[in-house]
Amino acid sequence: MSAIAEIKIDGKTYEFPVIIGTEGEKAIDISKLRDLTGHITLDLGYKNTGSTKSAITFLDGELGVLKYRGYPIEQLAEKSSFLEVSYLLIYGVLPTQSELENFQSQISRHTLIHEDMKKFLDGYPSKSHPMAQVASLVCSLSTFYPESLNANSSKEETDLTMIKLLAKLPTIVSFIYKKSLGHPLIYPKNKFDYVTNFLHMIFGQRTEEIEIDPVVVGAMNTLLILHADHEQNCSASTVRMVGSSDCNLYASVSAGISALWGPLHGGANQAVIEMLELIKADGGDTEKWINKAKDKNDPFRMMGFGHRVYKNFDPRAKIIKKACDDILNKLGINDPVLEIAKKLEEAALNDPYFIDRKLYPNVDFYSGIIYRALGFPTDMFTVLFALGRLPGWIAQWKEMHENKEPIGRPRQVYVGNVDMDFVEMAKR
Repeated sequence: MSAIAEIKIDGKTYEFPVIIGTEGEKAIDISKLRDLTGHITLDLGYKNTGSTKSAITFLDGELGVLKYRGYPIEQLAEKSSFLEVSYLLIYGVLPTQSELENFQSQISRHTLIHEDMKKFLDGYPSKSHPMAQVASLVCSLSTFYPESLNANSSKEETDLTMIKLLAKLPTIVSFIYKKSLGHPLIYPKNKFDYVTNFLHMIFGQRTEEIEIDPVVVGAMNTLLILHADHEQNCSASTVRMVGSSDCNLYASVSAGISALWGPLHGGANQAVIEMLELIKADGGDTEKWINKAKDKNDPFRMMGFGHRVYKNFDPRAKIIKKACDDILNKLGINDPVLEIAKKLEEAALNDPYFIDRKLYPNVDFYSGIIYRALGFPTDMFTVLFALGRLPGWIAQWKEMHENKEPIGRPRQVYVGNVDMDFVEMAKR
């Protein structure tokens, strides 16, 4: 017999089914709560509310577990490519060799963006934030592909829209970056794999073809995989909410990009570097700032340590730490900011204060260091996060439509004025 939860209101008992997920997660299905009782639940930030049943990503913050479609993130980061993981997230299974090659081939055929989109870039002010640009340009893709406006089109048409978005976002991101530097735009070369092609457009030159260090390619591949999805976070939930109105994929993902922009979500790795710059400007005394972090009366907080979801450790951090060490060792960069980062990392891994509170360096700490080492400005960090998160957003949008989920429409508890009478302007 299935488990039942009972809720008592005004002396009357109501029963609601308990749902148990494949990983043992338990939920009380209150879908009919308002119809049966006239009440709703109040859950600020939806911290205790399941908005959907999903088969894409599972995480356990207490145990430090992250899986895509049941596959541990540790195995995927070590053994797979970003496109292979993208296929897994979107279609639910690991691709065969021929399926992966076909997936790669389709993406390669759509990496160019319409030349008219460069006019949009030219129209943005020189100091425009790159996240504003990427959100705008992704939404603008729908104007070039009007057939994509029907969110319930054929499977073939929907697959093509997903392919186009995966193919064109690296080109859009690279164009935004090159434009910010005043450098000539570099077009994609489809002889390269997905990650190498992106790095070629970022670091390449028109006059000569440069060789991208395999260590850099490997680190970027790992970063993108680690960022590919993270369950029902703010941006993924935004994509699903917007998509639930039957909004097209481009506009839905654009909304997700805007949600990611916030410093409480995707901007955390940028905040890490800004913190390190602050410590450097103060003289670089890491012990002083560590003591400030320990002082409960001091407003300073260490960015990039601990995680709201992971109460033990962030499984992604263990993986990306190695990539970070490989990058720093390979490039041999002498950067005072990165030296400060190393000292903070050492303190956090050995100081009882941080150990007892499980304030370990998280994925944002290491990703910020890697992006800094590669020469990216801090305002590009969240854009790179968006590039990695794209297949997760697509998978969430696709699953929401395939499940025929209803339009999102949260309730509220009204606490404003009641029964007010309008007063004419002359009598106010």
